[in-house]
Amino acid sequence: MSQELMKKLEAKFVSKKVPDVKAGQTVEVETIIRDGEKQRIQKFKGLVIRVKGSGTSKTFTVRKVSYGVGVEKTFPLYSTNLGKIKILKEEPVRRAKLYFMRDRVGKAATRIKKGKATFVPEEGEAMEVTEADVVTDAEVVEEPKAE
Repeated sequence: MSQELMKKLEAKFVSKKVPDVKAGQTVEVETIIRDGEKQRIQKFKGLVIRVKGSGTSKTFTVRKVSYGVGVEKTFPLYSTNLGKIKILKEEPVRRAKLYFMRDRVGKAATRIKKGKATFVPEEGEAMEVTEADVVTDAEVVEEPKAE
């Protein structure tokens, strides 16, 4: 195909109204599932951990934890099988790819906190650590060893 024809086809699909999906957003994606003559809408709600590509080949990956198992789906942004994309919540993030969310378990798998680290002691109670609690190298003093 010629370059001009490809650009015309791409412009047709890119003109489709889709929201600006970014990493860190919680979205609900409606996918149209076709079984023969029947069709239904399937919803997938989760955190956008990646946006990849450009133009008509742009895709985004959504992650959710279902019954303790992490599930990720990659959707083409300009697909005809994609219904609505609702942006439910937007968290401020400092990375474009949120692959570190794969290691999170429980509530931590659904939350992105900015500015605070969370430490979970052995008893199971969460404790917030602020910048004042962090010990720098200058403050560390070695204790004398007991003989």
